[in-house]
Amino acid sequence: METANSRPPSVLGSLRSLGDGLLASVQARVELIAIELQEEKLRLIQTFIWISAAVFSGLLAIVFASLTLVYVFWDSARLAVLGGLALFYAATAVVVVVAFRRYLARQPSPFAATLEEIGEDRACIRNRN
Repeated sequence: METANSRPPSVLGSLRSLGDGLLASVQARVELIAIELQEEKLRLIQTFIWISAAVFSGLLAIVFASLTLVYVFWDSARLAVLGGLALFYAATAVVVVVAFRRYLARQPSPFAATLEEIGEDRACIRNRN
């Protein structure tokens, strides 16, 4: 006499197993997307901080250059100070912008891990046929 475990799986059981496997795969991909969204949010905040630093440095260059021009221009030695301050803050702004561009160049493309996993899934499915 055969037991319940030795019977071949029914069509309904096979479909349930297939559906469970598909849902598990989708769940794993959605979890990966959620993690990558958190990483992108952090990267966006860091980008905002870099942009704020660049804007702040640029505004300081403009403000100090203007103040120096207005306040110092009466004597001949103050013109050199004006130029020095303007060059200093302009150089600061350039350094911040260059550092920001390097930061952006080092960042991975968004959702790279998810796209890689989906590509591996597709390759695995293709190789099974």
